[in-house]
Amino acid sequence: MLDTKDFTFFESQSNFDFKGFFLKVISYWKWFVLSLIIAFLIAYNVNIRKEKVYGMESVIVVKDENNPFFTSNTSLVFNWGGISDKVQTVITTLRSRSHNELVVDKLEYYIQYQTKGKYFYKDAYGAVPFYIKIDKNKGQLAFVPIKIKFINPTEYELSVDFKEFPSKTLIHYVDNSRSELSIDESTFSKKFKIDDEVNLPFLHFKLHLNADAKDYVNNEFYIQFEDFNSTVATYKNIDVSADNKAQSVISLQLVGSNKKRLVEYLNTTVDLLRKNELNSKNLFATNTISFIDSTLLVMESQIKEAENELKDFRKGKNVFELEGGGELLTQKIAEYDIQKDETERKIRYLDNLKSYLDKSIDFSNLPAPTVASIEDPNIVTNVSRLIELSKQRAELNYAVKSGRMFTEFDVEMEAIKKVLLENISSSKSALMIDLNIVSRNISKAESEVSVLPEQQQEHLKIFRKYNLKDNIYSTFLQKRSEAEIVKAANISDIDFIDPAKDVGGGLRGPKTSINYILAVILGLLLPLLIIFVLVLIDTNINVIDDIQKMTKIPIIGVIGKKNTENNLSVFEKPKSPLAESFRAIRSSLQFLYKKQNNDGAKILMLTSSVSGEGKTFCSINLATVFALSEKKTVIVGLDLRKPRIFGDFNIDNIVGVVNYLIGQKKIDEVIQTTHVPYLDVISSGPIPPNPAELLMGESMKEMIEELKQKYDYIILDTPPVGLVSDALELAHYCDATLYVTRQGFTKKGMLSVVNEKHKRGELKNISILFNGYQNKAKYGYGYGYGYGYGYGVYGEGYHDDNREVKGWRRVFNKIKKKK
Repeated sequence: MLDTKDFTFFESQSNFDFKGFFLKVISYWKWFVLSLIIAFLIAYNVNIRKEKVYGMESVIVVKDENNPFFTSNTSLVFNWGGISDKVQTVITTLRSRSHNELVVDKLEYYIQYQTKGKYFYKDAYGAVPFYIKIDKNKGQLAFVPIKIKFINPTEYELSVDFKEFPSKTLIHYVDNSRSELSIDESTFSKKFKIDDEVNLPFLHFKLHLNADAKDYVNNEFYIQFEDFNSTVATYKNIDVSADNKAQSVISLQLVGSNKKRLVEYLNTTVDLLRKNELNSKNLFATNTISFIDSTLLVMESQIKEAENELKDFRKGKNVFELEGGGELLTQKIAEYDIQKDETERKIRYLDNLKSYLDKSIDFSNLPAPTVASIEDPNIVTNVSRLIELSKQRAELNYAVKSGRMFTEFDVEMEAIKKVLLENISSSKSALMIDLNIVSRNISKAESEVSVLPEQQQEHLKIFRKYNLKDNIYSTFLQKRSEAEIVKAANISDIDFIDPAKDVGGGLRGPKTSINYILAVILGLLLPLLIIFVLVLIDTNINVIDDIQKMTKIPIIGVIGKKNTENNLSVFEKPKSPLAESFRAIRSSLQFLYKKQNNDGAKILMLTSSVSGEGKTFCSINLATVFALSEKKTVIVGLDLRKPRIFGDFNIDNIVGVVNYLIGQKKIDEVIQTTHVPYLDVISSGPIPPNPAELLMGESMKEMIEELKQKYDYIILDTPPVGLVSDALELAHYCDATLYVTRQGFTKKGMLSVVNEKHKRGELKNISILFNGYQNKAKYGYGYGYGYGYGYGVYGEGYHDDNREVKGWRRVFNKIKKKK
């Protein structure tokens, strides 16, 4: 029955050896060096192929500039809705497509001026000695670099490589439409005079030199026409943000590869914004002036008509008699007439405003309420706000794709309309009362006039008409003057704090240091991940600690890597550390035999998990160290399926163990002497069809007994216990068993096989021999377990120096020998 302790080796496998992993990582330092070199080369090539990116900044302030000519009489106000609304409006406008379209169109940034670099075309705006003026109504070749080479101070050569750039699209900047070009030429080249018109099927422009152009002859430049909308989209991403501490301060930032282009764009976008804002601010006054001008044209003819009528009536009459006795009455009636006209004008304005609100959706052309002498602050403020909202909505009509913002505008405008309609209703009610009062006063005054002579009554009637027209005309002239003063005195609410300026620096990228940091990270991480995966999938035994974690079977010794071409390493290099390792194992075995009180012949069996772990190599060299101590030793090749032990001693395999077991030969006939003193060999012989049955027979027992009479040490080289059961049939003959494992070859799982057989008692007095050990970090770490290795530290007098010379020293030694 299996005990729970049988599974302890599975638990031990789950413990990750961090120290061993770290040492293994260090052993692959060449991988890291190579990976870092490749990563740095990639980072370097990426950095040199990237165009430098700069950042420019402009700072503006949004103020609430009050016009010094605003008075209680003018009342021509313009209200953005407070500073916070102004700032948000400015930010939205600067990001809007319609505004950026105006800026791009003004600066013609869809025309690229370039020079050809090693890896890319460099933006040379502001550095080229020329500029071009295109015909927007005609098509221009798009997306293709057009080379311009100045031949002499007055002439240049224009060339296009249609083969390298197959695009044949024409852009018409008048409406941003496109058409296809039909041309069969692979290359085009033609000379033109400076300032002459270029009129080709695919190009229409004039080239002009800058005033400061110099040293341009024989130099090459490129122009390229880009899509207008794509260019606008690039600049539409301008970074606009309000200062957290001062909300009225706005920062504009733009990044690109050309600092002059960035500076001009930032300053131009603010200049256009200031101009548009001032126009919006003057819109109220402009509408008022326009309304008054149209009214004055009508009033002029009416005044002339009243004036002519008054002159005709006075002709041939005594004016003093006509005016005598009614001066006070005339003055009183004139005042009443003016009051009535002003009240009726207010009512008419309110009626017209109500009708306009009910029927129209565009309120940008509303005249100021002051043209009708309406000074109600509610009406004046709401009308000005409605005009501004209407104008903003119209400007954003082509800049905003989402209807959400329009909905917000419409909701706010509808709310203002409702408030205005209520204001109109209440104001009109009050005006109707005033009108009734002034009408009663006029009726009372007219009744007093009726007692005057008939001619005086007629003269007063005509004079009243003329006086009223003249007063109205004077009032409108006054209002017009006020509006002109307000318009002239208006200043923009937007002003520069810091205009954009190239003062050096401003480099934003590429972040070469970041690329190199990434190169270091990736250069270290990729090999580390590969090594980690290799460690995870590595199921081989690499260090002594791997064995100790998975089995309680003692380790008798550690054997280094073979240092000779054949397996006779101990015999050929008896002073080597490898030979000392086998001597150390011999000492351990003798101690083991002594504990067993075994004074006769000692039988030692060597087996392993699978073929290739060095079982035969260890058998030969262990036998050699026993023989070198003048002990009669024999190696018996019992791996009947795969005989190998004879080759290293230059003997044949014609006769061997098989011949004895089947009764063909006697023991002396199968024993072969070797050139190693005191060492004999019994090879396997011909391969039998039933090796397991032969080893189980009585003949095997007889052979062992006979060998024990002849030799001090009998070394049995058996088949791998992990593959066949032959070794188990021989275990009961042996005084000790060595289970050979090999570094980097034996699978960890194979130890479970020998664990099980040891616990069941099938393998007794078993020890593990660790073969092929290299004390290198890539195998983890060891404990100096190889008994012969420590001996080599103390000098050349004890061990042969068999270290292999590698690297540059090996090359140097070869050169030295040739000399």
